[in-house]
Amino acid sequence: MLNSSGEVVEPVAAFLRELQAEDLSEATLRSYGNDLLLWWRWLAAIGVPWNQVTPAEGRDFARWMQIADKPSKTHWRRRNGQPDGTDKRGQGAARPRAGAVNPVTGKARPGKKFSRASWGHAETVLRRFYDFHLESGTGPIVNPFPLDQSRRAGRANAHHNPMEPFRRERAGRYRPRLPSRIPRRIPDDQFNEIFAALKYHRDRALLAFWVSTGARAEELLDSVQADPDPGEQVISVTRKGSGATQLLPASPDAFVWLRLYQEEAWRKGAPRGRRQPLWVTLRRPFRPLTYSAARAMFARAQEALSSDWTIHDLRHSAAWRMAQDPNMAITDVQWILGHTSLNTTQRYTLPSQDEVIAHALAHHDRRRQQSLTPVAPPTAGYNPRSLDILFGRDT
Repeated sequence: MLNSSGEVVEPVAAFLRELQAEDLSEATLRSYGNDLLLWWRWLAAIGVPWNQVTPAEGRDFARWMQIADKPSKTHWRRRNGQPDGTDKRGQGAARPRAGAVNPVTGKARPGKKFSRASWGHAETVLRRFYDFHLESGTGPIVNPFPLDQSRRAGRANAHHNPMEPFRRERAGRYRPRLPSRIPRRIPDDQFNEIFAALKYHRDRALLAFWVSTGARAEELLDSVQADPDPGEQVISVTRKGSGATQLLPASPDAFVWLRLYQEEAWRKGAPRGRRQPLWVTLRRPFRPLTYSAARAMFARAQEALSSDWTIHDLRHSAAWRMAQDPNMAITDVQWILGHTSLNTTQRYTLPSQDEVIAHALAHHDRRRQQSLTPVAPPTAGYNPRSLDILFGRDT
């Protein structure tokens, strides 16, 4: 990270070197750097040096993130004054407003304000940043993002019962309460429509692998031609977190589409070899397929459906399908998904919002049918009119 004079911000650089030594991924370092950049700009605006801040500044920063707009960057297609929501030819429908809910998926578009997840992530990053400098003796004498007051007397779960699961406790005083969300899966009928809208064998093979293996997008896009093994019906991927190599089982259809894609690409002159990229562009010059290109392909396939599913939702769909199979152990699903904690995998056993609503409506319908069923008198001579009043059938 550079300051206004183009010089490296040494406190941030030292912290990032520490994270790099902890074997954190480049994506993690980038996300930490973005939060630190936001903090540095806020400090420059209020005129307080980074090593002279107090919990008062940490509190005001948390309040600012609740009301401030996110920093925006003009897209290169809009820099020539072209109106928002149009393509490069000046055509196209208006872009949905920020915060609007997609009627197909139920997802809300990112708003202009910081989300609670972004606020919580920034609080964690900055508290860890100042913990590092407090330990090395280069920062302020007090962490501006202290722990919650209920945690100051001791460690979290100090009196934990080993027979019960650990409770989630707020670690930071200014950390927001994040809602618990159930992973969204793509319904089978919508997935079939999206799959039918694909134009190329490469895209069909990609979606078939994503939805059957549960691999992350980058894990599959980094594959080489030696990774898939059609004979054993598995594909080798490099895990995002640990960097370990793991074999993932895939559906037979995925290997059929893969073979069709490879034969078509090789006829066009695509590079062939065990160490060559497995997924490449469709036109010359052949280059490895990037995540941005795959995301654009998936978005184009959803235009007719007017949905906004993401590639990561394919991983959620694969996990839900496997978790709903009564003949597949939940620990097997955990291993395939690469989850460290079984609690993360068990989220896919919870019903979705649509399923809960359908079950509740069916319950109300059964109650209505029971109220309409005539009840026999308990004994001879009993007035049935009394039962009608008792069960609410009096009209």
